[in-house]
Amino acid sequence: MDTASRPNRITEGVIWQQLLIFFFPVLLGNFFQQLYNTADAMIVGRFIGKEALAAVGGSAGMLTQLIVGFFVGLSAGAGVVISQHYGAKQEDMVEAAVHTAVAFSLLSGLIFMIAGLALTPTLLRVMKTPDDVMEPSVTYIYIYFAGIIPNLIYNMGASILRAVGDSRRPLYFLIAACLTNIVLDLVFVVWLRMGIAGAALATILSQLISAVLVTICLTRATDMHRLVIRRIRLDPRIIRRIIRIGFPTGLQSVMYSLSNIIIQTAINALGTDSMSAWAAYYKLDAIFWMILNSFSIAVTTFTGQNFGARKMDRVHKGIRICMCMTLATSVLLSLFFYYWGIYSYQLFTTDQNVISIGIRMTRYLSRWYTAACAIDILSGALRGVGDSLMPMILSMVGVCGLHMAWILVAVPKKPDMYTIMFGYPLAWIITTAMFVIYYLFFSALKHK
Repeated sequence: MDTASRPNRITEGVIWQQLLIFFFPVLLGNFFQQLYNTADAMIVGRFIGKEALAAVGGSAGMLTQLIVGFFVGLSAGAGVVISQHYGAKQEDMVEAAVHTAVAFSLLSGLIFMIAGLALTPTLLRVMKTPDDVMEPSVTYIYIYFAGIIPNLIYNMGASILRAVGDSRRPLYFLIAACLTNIVLDLVFVVWLRMGIAGAALATILSQLISAVLVTICLTRATDMHRLVIRRIRLDPRIIRRIIRIGFPTGLQSVMYSLSNIIIQTAINALGTDSMSAWAAYYKLDAIFWMILNSFSIAVTTFTGQNFGARKMDRVHKGIRICMCMTLATSVLLSLFFYYWGIYSYQLFTTDQNVISIGIRMTRYLSRWYTAACAIDILSGALRGVGDSLMPMILSMVGVCGLHMAWILVAVPKKPDMYTIMFGYPLAWIITTAMFVIYYLFFSALKHK
């Protein structure tokens, strides 16, 4: 069947079904991505010690998340460009966008690798990383950034596949990489006793697996998004659009990460036990965010393709349905974390003080999850129609700016864990209100 006449279920099928069909593979992919990271934390925490756990899940984890998060935002811009052209069945533009996106990931990987290796010690010192955590943090980040290019290739390739409605194969590739990571963690850390270096090496080798698999998939595609290696180059028309849409999203992710780094710095000042508890809580908390992110990715692709096909009624219905599903899910997760999530800390450590601190964190923050839902869903929907600048501004002012101001002003006056944590619900509630007002009265979708 010709690609121009092939039916597109995202623009024609039952809306809630198409959202869920796209959502679940993305969710499972995010789950395995989190398992990917959590395996490192669990194994190093159990077999090396709480200092290694604090390194992988604390300062080092924050810095790697900052860089990778920025690139994932840029790749989301490429995904929007491709999804809109794919929905409009513009084969030449899809082909140009795919090859530009891959070239961009290679160039970005080289830049990030050099910058990460050069700036790591300085950034860790700025974050007030404790002395007993500094050495393992430096080791982990050096190895991570030395192998960052395959990570970016996978993320860009996954974004391309999701943009054309294929959310399953990125999941399969991530599962393969995750299982590889767990096996290599056990070999390098437990059997060969390579310490934190073994955990980092396991991570980058497993990322290489996912990069190879997604590249093979794209080169063997039969649709308009097929990758031809010799055609990989930057197209000025496409790169401008990718940056215009993706840079605000990437910058938004950076601001989230910078906010988290400031929070991490405040937590570091409370000592290694609090730092280790926060690292463990961060892994549990990531379950909620990966579900929210999965709904956001689903609604971005859904709105992007339907916007490209000029089906605005489906765009609005899809946003409403996705919002309802997200709110219902967040209520269930909040209850689950409050009553049963506390037992997960025993997977990370046997230190009772660390476990006690983590339980208090979980029971405080899990009550506020529903307040964050509209931010990601409306941000994803607006990004799907090409409006990524205002969501970035709202997130920077609300989630990031307000939260950082709280940490810098309020925490020095009362430096304890509850003061630090209160910044989260405060920022979520105010930012949600701003997003709802913008979406209903000022966004590009208000009259459509």
